[in-house]
Amino acid sequence: MTPDDRTRLKRRFRTRAALAVLAALLPTTHAQTVTTVRLGYFPNLTHAPALVGLERGTFQKALGTVRLDARSFVSGTTLTEAFAAGQIDLAYIGPGPAISALGRGMPVGLLSGAAEAGAVLVARQDSAIRSYRDLGGKNVAVPSLGNTQDISLRHLLRENGLQIRSDGGTVTVSPLPPADVVAAFAGRRVDAALVPEPWGAALEAQGHRVIGSEKTVWRGGNYPTAVVIVNTRFAQANPALVTAFLKAHTEAVAFLNRSPVAARNAVNAQLQKLTGQKLDLRVLQRAFARTHFTASLDLEALREYAALNVEAGYARSVPELKLLVVK
Repeated sequence: MTPDDRTRLKRRFRTRAALAVLAALLPTTHAQTVTTVRLGYFPNLTHAPALVGLERGTFQKALGTVRLDARSFVSGTTLTEAFAAGQIDLAYIGPGPAISALGRGMPVGLLSGAAEAGAVLVARQDSAIRSYRDLGGKNVAVPSLGNTQDISLRHLLRENGLQIRSDGGTVTVSPLPPADVVAAFAGRRVDAALVPEPWGAALEAQGHRVIGSEKTVWRGGNYPTAVVIVNTRFAQANPALVTAFLKAHTEAVAFLNRSPVAARNAVNAQLQKLTGQKLDLRVLQRAFARTHFTASLDLEALREYAALNVEAGYARSVPELKLLVVK
């Protein structure tokens, strides 16, 4: 062996030794290394478990020393964009955007159910709309294009022999944050809106007409309007944090069902912080009556919703949802 060979060999051993030390210092794949959990949600009643968990401090207590960074979004479309950019770890979201995200290859895992029903179709009081068929030639607002209410609306229109303008029909679909629909109705910018609660009940309290209740929108009201999703990479690296959050979420759902009066106050407090609007508790009570809170995942309903996603052109195929449930 030449002196040069011996020098190269010594360098190789030193490099391997340094790499071994570095590997020992680095965390393993499943070690919890994060200091912040980033949560996405909407200022809607269908996301009441998130609102309650934040208002009562349930989530932060469950996470211990790990800080909770909760971010409010106006729609599932904007939330999935943040999710795709790696800015969100856990989220409350409608089934439409969640399934679309799965179809686009995002690292999305289904963690839990959150809410069922809780969405109504409201017509402006001075419009001539009395039924779904009267939506022809009208402008209908939904929270965003591709979101759960948008997909539901397109299905309702097809069932009633109508189509949106981009498909050769006469119905205009306009994306509009639910909290802004009140002003849009006042300005006569839209004729109707398919919105999640409590915004439907708030519009009804102003004299506008509910022409499609939560039970007539789809599946007799037995359909998910919010689920909890998790970034699967985050779940793999931080299983204890995900378990802690899921426990807190389940506690929030139980509180909503066990203590409705206290829950309405907690939800109202959060909505006021997020939107600047404090709702009449009678309005909130009506909205609560149209919404069912549950931590169960109805996979059959989600499969049917995935089919509606395909029907609406927002997905190419129905994913095998059972394989995407994070346990």
